[in-house]
Amino acid sequence: MKVALFVTCLVDLMRPSVGFAALRLLEAAGCEVVVPESQTCCGQPAFNSGDRRAAIALAQKTIAEFEGFDYLVAPSGSCPDQIRTEYPGLFLDDPDWRRRAEALAARTCELTQFLADVLKVSSVPGEFDGNVTYHDSCTGLRSLGIKRQPRQLLDKVRGLSVKEMPEAESCCGFGGTFAVKFGDISAAIAERKCVNLQAAAADAVVGGDLGCLINIEGKLRRMGDETTRVLHVAEVLAGTNGKLV
Repeated sequence: MKVALFVTCLVDLMRPSVGFAALRLLEAAGCEVVVPESQTCCGQPAFNSGDRRAAIALAQKTIAEFEGFDYLVAPSGSCPDQIRTEYPGLFLDDPDWRRRAEALAARTCELTQFLADVLKVSSVPGEFDGNVTYHDSCTGLRSLGIKRQPRQLLDKVRGLSVKEMPEAESCCGFGGTFAVKFGDISAAIAERKCVNLQAAAADAVVGGDLGCLINIEGKLRRMGDETTRVLHVAEVLAGTNGKLV
């Protein structure tokens, strides 16, 4: 199976260890993985800001780069949601591009969704000596139905146990540009999330979207919590646990 890894902007710029962990997981599962070097943004920020022209241009670029693979997989829920949910609607007046958008949308998956539901992996490379609590990202949970898959995979990590936090499905306050436009509201939501995850008394908080994790870690540190680790689920499943390997 030939899989294209969509790295995502935040992973590329802020935490490339997540991308390498995703690559390790896909290769361990037997996939031939290609990372198209020309890939950039999926267009979601432009789409959410009302810049339809830029969103369409970026969608066309992404479709052309990724449509030749069996699957597009990303270590994020937000980018696959943009491709699966919004791309077809960008081309209502262009039947050819709409067909191509729908075809790619049908082959696009978030990482844990792909590992659990498509590949149905029976094991993962990771080891983790301790317990974690899981944060459900809004887009992955509500648009893609990602809830069971990361927990199912975390159960396969040697030495790890999951301790559920109160309100695990509640927003962390990030929401992309929401955190910029409504800073005070975002900070209050983030504080509530951090109080809840601290109540779980876990060694680490784990999630599937880097935007959420950056927001959570920033708030934790400002609250004086220097010990709770903040890890992407790919890093835990791959056993890299935040290291660039």
